[in-house]
Amino acid sequence: MRIASYNVENLFTRARALNLDTWEEGRRTLELHAEMTSLLGKSSYSSADKSRLLQIMRALGIEKKDDGGRFVTLRQNRGHLVKRSRMFGTSIAANGREDWIGWLELKSEVVDEHATRNTAQVVRDVAPDVLAVVETEGRNALLQFSDRLLPAIGGERFEHAMLIDGNDERGIDVGLLARAPLELGWMRSHVDDRTESGGIVFSRDCPEFSIWTPSGASVWVLVNHFKSKGYGTKAASDQKRWLQAEAVRQIYDRLKREGATMVAVVGDLNDTPDSESLAPLLKETDLKDFSEHPAYIDDGRPGTFRNGTAADKLDYILLSPALFERMSQGGVWRRGVWGGKNGTLWEIYPEMKRSEHAASDHAAIWCDVEI
Repeated sequence: MRIASYNVENLFTRARALNLDTWEEGRRTLELHAEMTSLLGKSSYSSADKSRLLQIMRALGIEKKDDGGRFVTLRQNRGHLVKRSRMFGTSIAANGREDWIGWLELKSEVVDEHATRNTAQVVRDVAPDVLAVVETEGRNALLQFSDRLLPAIGGERFEHAMLIDGNDERGIDVGLLARAPLELGWMRSHVDDRTESGGIVFSRDCPEFSIWTPSGASVWVLVNHFKSKGYGTKAASDQKRWLQAEAVRQIYDRLKREGATMVAVVGDLNDTPDSESLAPLLKETDLKDFSEHPAYIDDGRPGTFRNGTAADKLDYILLSPALFERMSQGGVWRRGVWGGKNGTLWEIYPEMKRSEHAASDHAAIWCDVEI
């Protein structure tokens, strides 16, 4: 069985603020979006809240028109958040969340078609039996990708596609694809898991997928996408990832108590192996990084993101002892990543003429286990 994990950075559509040349270009928009969404959720709006809401709306370009911003749209479905007047300008009409129904929506745009095709080429060439997909916009996108795009470039479709909508409204969820004769068995979502203070644990989800094999054995795959370093303070982001890693550790420990022996924790954990954030998984469990296996094909680059430096190791396949013992080979597939300024750090697909054509900034990672 070949298990792979791949952050595809969306297959067909992506939030415009995420689809820029660099993360920094969209960072401020995402920070303002998060702040305004938090303010809008309050039961009552103080004078300071209203003043700040107007400041954010100006910055986002929606002060004068709901859809006037490049990156966001204000949805007012029932009641009104704002009142606009030529004479008096824009003011906050609602006094709290109960006065109106709506939200602040991130605008999306189509992903470059060359990039989507190259994403399919990566999946075709890695040829996984089980593929954990990170940052995809929904189950329908997985089905379209599997049933239409993969066969169009000579790949094989997946018989099973599953994705449970997560906690991120930007459309960057985690899901799973699997090929026959494997079957997708029991599933469990953790979108509602809470911290002791009542906050949501997982930025997206940590779904548990059981893969039923022809031999009768079950392999559990936990797909993750931890909090990014992209926005928010470093301390807050580090703490969030630590909480997520600790929650996954507890899920893993429960599975072991229930008798599961073959478990893989996979996905984009958004931090390096030496980080304190990932310590609950990497230092406090018996999970082992597949890249530490003697059969791992080392290409000299420890990272999985962008240029593959040690600081760019963000994607993981962590195997329980039983799976680690069964691993026969594994590696990193970089051909869909634009390496370096000119895309010359490694061999890339000939269709990639410029950085926008890259399948993703993340390489796909894979390992074979004998089941």
